[in-house]
Amino acid sequence: MPHNISRRSLLGAAAATSLAPLAPAAFAQASAWPTKVVNMVVPFPAGGGTDAFARPLSAQFTKQTGRQLVIDNKGGAGGTVGASVAARAAGDGYSLFMGAVHHAIAPAMYPKLDYDIEKDFVPLTLLANVPQILVVNPKNVPVADFKGFVELVRKNPGRFNYGSAGTGTSHHLAGELFKQQTQTFITHIPYTGSGPALRDLVGGQVDIMFDGLGSSATHIKAGRIKALMVAGKQRNPAFPDVPCAAELGLPDYTVTTWYGLWAPKGTPADLQAHIIDEMRKAVTSDELKVIWAGQGADFPNQTPQQFAAFINAEIRRWAVVVKASGAKLD
Repeated sequence: MPHNISRRSLLGAAAATSLAPLAPAAFAQASAWPTKVVNMVVPFPAGGGTDAFARPLSAQFTKQTGRQLVIDNKGGAGGTVGASVAARAAGDGYSLFMGAVHHAIAPAMYPKLDYDIEKDFVPLTLLANVPQILVVNPKNVPVADFKGFVELVRKNPGRFNYGSAGTGTSHHLAGELFKQQTQTFITHIPYTGSGPALRDLVGGQVDIMFDGLGSSATHIKAGRIKALMVAGKQRNPAFPDVPCAAELGLPDYTVTTWYGLWAPKGTPADLQAHIIDEMRKAVTSDELKVIWAGQGADFPNQTPQQFAAFINAEIRRWAVVVKASGAKLD
């Protein structure tokens, strides 16, 4: 027996000795990240709300790390095509996914998704939180304010349309909720992303959008589109003259577009921590603080655990909204 105990002890010591160098090596690998180009899938076409935050983030990340963060736009099906691609990527720290509120809506709208946002990804952090805003093409919809807008669309049911980033996105459901709460009818026109929809709004091919403030901000300031309402309970500091839904008689009309960062399942915990540190450093830089504020956004700075709980709550919340609104795939 003593011989057996001694032998087991020796084997355990040998195993510990052989494994010991791996821990520092793994730590060194994580702390050295990134050593090459990092790819980030943005599941919408260029020019949309997600892009409005992804591209400044990419530039700042590249500046501070010396390694390029490449934006890979893969639009389609309300952001689910890009999410599906990102879910199959290697969990090595060099494949990231920047999704949005649409990915909390998708489970209720797309019953046969080939990925699970909660099981196939590792939640890292919530990058930006932005209120949605009701905007119109001023030539197509010649109104002075929100009251005039509601009167116009009520008198002309079906005459006006609104563009969205795709069926089942927050843009779409914001429109359906608006119709429901104001008892109006406007026609939904889904696009492959908010970028193409916004371009058509500016060009006059679309009349209305319920867009994230981040992507609409520059067009509002330039006078190409007109902002009529912020979808929430308070005005946004970036556009203090635009009234909020609560003060316009819609106290329950709150829609927020948020953007988050995920890594594929299997990404090591120490590497996750290093990615989060670098992203937090980028988002809290002086450059990005100014950009986020100019687009009406804030940085919630959630931990991965808080972000995971937030995603779960959003999935449950939007499932109720989808059912109540009667929104369906076109």
